[in-house]
Amino acid sequence: MRAVKKYPFSLTEDSKNCLLQWAQQFEEVVWLDSNNYSQNHETYQAILAVDAFTALKTDSQNAFNKLKEYQAITADWIFGYLSYDLKNDMEKLHSNNFDSLDFPDLYFFEPKKMFLFSENSVEVLYLNMVADEMEADFNAISEIIQQPEESEISTTIKISIRTSKDSYLQKVGEVLEHIKRGDIYEVNICQEFYSEDVEINPLETFLHLNKISKPPFSVFLKLNNFFALSASPERYIKRTGTSVISQPIKGTAKRLKDKEEDIKMAQQLAKDPKERSENIMITDLVRNDLSRIAEKGSVSVEELCTIYTFEQVHQMISTVTCSVAQNTSSVEILRNTFPMGSMTGAPKISAMQIIEEIEDAKRGLYSGAIGYFSPSGDFDFNVVIRSILYNSSKKYVSFSVGSAITINSIPEMEYEECLLKAKAMREVLNSAL
Repeated sequence: MRAVKKYPFSLTEDSKNCLLQWAQQFEEVVWLDSNNYSQNHETYQAILAVDAFTALKTDSQNAFNKLKEYQAITADWIFGYLSYDLKNDMEKLHSNNFDSLDFPDLYFFEPKKMFLFSENSVEVLYLNMVADEMEADFNAISEIIQQPEESEISTTIKISIRTSKDSYLQKVGEVLEHIKRGDIYEVNICQEFYSEDVEINPLETFLHLNKISKPPFSVFLKLNNFFALSASPERYIKRTGTSVISQPIKGTAKRLKDKEEDIKMAQQLAKDPKERSENIMITDLVRNDLSRIAEKGSVSVEELCTIYTFEQVHQMISTVTCSVAQNTSSVEILRNTFPMGSMTGAPKISAMQIIEEIEDAKRGLYSGAIGYFSPSGDFDFNVVIRSILYNSSKKYVSFSVGSAITINSIPEMEYEECLLKAKAMREVLNSAL
């Protein structure tokens, strides 16, 4: 059981920074932030959860069943992630590519302390065992807010590319041959940027990344020595009661400094036949995934190929909704839709087989999902893209980017799209290639 208290609270940049400074004393931290981005289907402006009471950490084998059992036993809020490689729990697939991050395939925890932020207030929920610390903690946070600290990152990190440009172009060529043979219609091919034997300040890095990106599905995740610093613009899937929505992104264009030219760029993206084709194919895949768990006839497309503008890029987003029976298991909804179509391709299983064959690095948490379950079984998960992953014990930093390959893809342009998506992470790491 949880003790609950509501306080007036305003989420400013300073207050966010200080909340996260306070949270660093704990080994488990999840911060989910919408950055006040105007969007439909929003429940909270931000959530902070810290300090594990219980936890589930496992590899992909039988992972969804373990998560289902853990969720049922806790019957509480749980926070964590699903790595891309949970695909191996559902299909006869494998993940043998190079992996230096060494994250567990699935990691969830039940927090002792959590905070749900709305526009002008915060609801504080503490497990009864620590309820007597609520007032002292809130006072401590308030004192930090009165004296915010700022710092700058100045270290230059040498970034290496796992896949050379020539190799990437060759790989796209191989994918195009698969498409011509009819093996697939579309596949998302990714590449890793990394740095070895380096130390970063995860909180400072995240704050910088969030400041220049301001995405609606931002995450700071700390699970002991595993960190995810995410500026994701994409929701994977959300459940509220009997309603489920998924919002795949397919289609990217750069932002321009000139306002009129920037508007033209967004308009060009909206009309681009290749980008629309990518988006529609994946929207259809998401419709198919949702139909496995949906009430008959309830799957619908709420938005198709709508342009959303973020600090770094314009994106094309579709919104697919459905209804599920009240007793439908939340974990089963995830099992039947994971991994998300926007990061795999169509048909999904063939795409994942080709991804394993073509890519040079194990994806791990990249193109997985971070989010939470509520006690009622509601959930909300992002797509782990535009994210820096860090294993502090191995001193290994990684970020990956990808693009969707279709029959109309031009390899050079796909490579340029990857570099565009990598821009914010490179800037934050102050990196040199």
